[in-house]
Amino acid sequence: MSRPPFSPSGTTPSAPASPARPGLSLNRPAPRDPAERRTLVVGRGISVQGVVQDAERLVVEGTVEATMIHATELAIAPGGVFKGEIEVEDAEIAGTIDGTLTVRGSLVVRGSGKVLGTARCRRLQVEDGGQITGRIEMITDQPQSDIPPRQLAEPVA
Repeated sequence: MSRPPFSPSGTTPSAPASPARPGLSLNRPAPRDPAERRTLVVGRGISVQGVVQDAERLVVEGTVEATMIHATELAIAPGGVFKGEIEVEDAEIAGTIDGTLTVRGSLVVRGSGKVLGTARCRRLQVEDGGQITGRIEMITDQPQSDIPPRQLAEPVA
C-alpha cells in the first residue's frame, strides 16, 4: 500500500493533492483566492432589498435592490437582476443591471447581459449580444493629453 502525499497543513489528505496549487509554501502567504473573499450569493428565486455592507464579492443569481453598495467584485449571472447603485473594482454582467454602476477596473458585459441606466468604467468589453441602454462614461485619471505641449505645436512630417 502506498503512502498518501504530504500535506502542508501537517494532515494527511484523503485524496491525492490537487495540482491547482503547485509549489504551495508555508513560508509565504498565498495570494487571496477569490473563493476566500467575503462573498454574498443571492441565489435563483431569492429577492433581497436593502443595504449590503462589507461584502467583497457580490454574486447575483436572483434579484437585488439596493441603494449603494461598495464591493470589490460584482457578478450577475444569467437571469440575475440588480436594481440600484453599486461601485466595484470589476464587474461581469451576464444578467441585468438597472441603475448606476461604477467600475474602477474592468466591466465585462456577456452576450446575455444587459446594462440599463448609467455605467462608468475604466475598461469595457461587450460580447456579441450584450446590450447597453443608457449612458456609458469612461473613467480616466490621466490629464487630457500625455503629449508635451511643444510636440502639439510642431508639424508632423
